[in-house]
Amino acid sequence: MIERYIKFLGIDDTIKLLKANEKPLNPSIRVNTLKISGAELKKRLEQKGFELEPIDWVPYAFKIIKETYNLGSTHEFLQGYYYLQNIASMLPSIILDPNPNDIVIDMCAAPGSKATHLAQLMKNQGTLILIDRNRNRIPALETNLRRMGIINSIVLNMDAKDISKLNIKADKILLDAPCTGEGLIRQDPTRKRSKRLRDIEKMSKIQKLLLRVGLKVLKPGGKLLYSTCSIAPEENEIVLNDILQDESDFSIIKINNQYGINGLTRFFENALLEEIKLSQRLYPHLHDTIGFFLCLIKRKN
Repeated sequence: MIERYIKFLGIDDTIKLLKANEKPLNPSIRVNTLKISGAELKKRLEQKGFELEPIDWVPYAFKIIKETYNLGSTHEFLQGYYYLQNIASMLPSIILDPNPNDIVIDMCAAPGSKATHLAQLMKNQGTLILIDRNRNRIPALETNLRRMGIINSIVLNMDAKDISKLNIKADKILLDAPCTGEGLIRQDPTRKRSKRLRDIEKMSKIQKLLLRVGLKVLKPGGKLLYSTCSIAPEENEIVLNDILQDESDFSIIKINNQYGINGLTRFFENALLEEIKLSQRLYPHLHDTIGFFLCLIKRKN
């Protein structure tokens, strides 16, 4: 893994990345504005002894600087006033920017961090179709939907690769693709040794399949947000390059805000599509987050 990092990051950045991965992240929460305002929740938690810091990227989210007791055991958590969520994980829904009247599909929805965020941005209106192939993850998704007060969603236990069978065309699609989680070392140090190149290659095949079928069910003018919690180019830029190089009906579009650095347009001496530079990468040593990747794709009219 380290040898690969050096090839596309260089020695200096690789060392900084490895050091950053040894530092635990401060927990962060996303306020559920369907139930409470950010100011009111901040006041409540501070009265309990918590210390909160605003997050520039997300005006209704906070970094927890001091934790009095477990964030998952407060009355406010149980009432669905907030969701425990990494900052980088909040960005896909914000970038996709669903509207209250949209038909929105979350292709890999469980356990519901991004699904409940999409519903929040949709003001609990429109149609939110939540898909997950793992039956064992559905109860957690349903529990979070109930806790957060979500009423605009439909939960389907199916494989997203069969999404075309629904005969639905979507305005917006979120594909937070299954991945090796190579960017999650700060949260799970075991990933430093548990993942191999064969795991990356396996996930890349799945990601390409899901991206291809997701693009097919977009309405003209519709948008798909592709994201992973991996920094492996094979799970990100290479996936985009291999799918989009033969697709003239789709283009990568610029994300409104610059959260990370531009996506790679060259990897291991191989040139990739130039438009892939419009995607964004987040690194622990540069952005104080988990490793993350974001790309917004639009279907032409």
